[in-house]
Amino acid sequence: MMTFFLQDILRIMAEQNFVDYVRICCRSGKGGAGSSHFHRSRLTAKGGPDGGDGGRGGHIIIRGNAQMWTLLHLKYRKHVIAKPGENGSGSLKHGSDGEDVILEVPLGTVAKDAETGEVHMEILEDGETHILVSGGRGGLGNDHFKSPTNQAPRYAQPGEEGKEEWKILELKVLADVGLVGFPNAGKSTLLSTITAAKPKIGSYPFTTLTPNLGIVSYRDSRSFIMADIPGIIENAHEGKGIGHRFLRHIERNATLLFMIPGDTDDIQKEYDILLNELEQFNPELLDKPRLLAITKSDLLDEELKEMLQPDLPEGIPVVFISAVTQEGLTTLKDMLWTQLNG
Repeated sequence: MMTFFLQDILRIMAEQNFVDYVRICCRSGKGGAGSSHFHRSRLTAKGGPDGGDGGRGGHIIIRGNAQMWTLLHLKYRKHVIAKPGENGSGSLKHGSDGEDVILEVPLGTVAKDAETGEVHMEILEDGETHILVSGGRGGLGNDHFKSPTNQAPRYAQPGEEGKEEWKILELKVLADVGLVGFPNAGKSTLLSTITAAKPKIGSYPFTTLTPNLGIVSYRDSRSFIMADIPGIIENAHEGKGIGHRFLRHIERNATLLFMIPGDTDDIQKEYDILLNELEQFNPELLDKPRLLAITKSDLLDEELKEMLQPDLPEGIPVVFISAVTQEGLTTLKDMLWTQLNG
């Protein structure tokens, strides 16, 4: 049943409803003012100070939700505003805290400051909760300011102002295998061949503009998730194209499958460029296990494959595959499974 649930999610993501980046203005609530009240009753005409404290302003909170896979629900919500705290009152009554606003986000969401780029937090667990923007503190009532030399303070603290900050929420796709390659390397074709995913396929660059996920069926009813990351281009780490939007998804993949077409002029050079882009974006990506698939191998005969051997990168397992003829796909799945569980 879980497999069907995942397939439904992946189908929804394949439609143009997958949103992995939002920029929102968060305004937390103002704290309530403290009270400068004095006790009065039938028996007490001039009692002492009994002003209560103001309530805290509402927080903006983000919470992880394992049932969500996209930030679509926040795409058109440009302003998030929390309620202010209530003022304190007599008889030491504390004002109510302002109502918090909770933003549900999928696992793998990173929250950043929109101006400085500082990373505040990353949501990795279901139910994980963090305060994104804290509400203003409530003011102290005049009861806090009484002393032997000032027994009737007629002042209290005002509530602290709330904060208004622009935040960025980015989603990093979580998958077992991430496909890495230039546009038109055959990533979407491979995904559509060995999974039930139906990514858009075309003969022009940047056919894929959002990540696509698919479940790869393996032996004995086992499976793993593969992500088709949109094509990298040279200098993507500098933000060329929308490089940063592409590269961040690779950070959450357990294994990287590099894909280079067999008819490429220089396989080693193309592999080095891809590797350099990953290193420039995040050097830790080079610590991930990786595999190299030479795609479109139906265009190569055995003699050409032998001629290519000296030009293949060293230190990385290589497999020749063809999504058209199914060549090497079983071997590829075996190699990926071994890396994932090694």
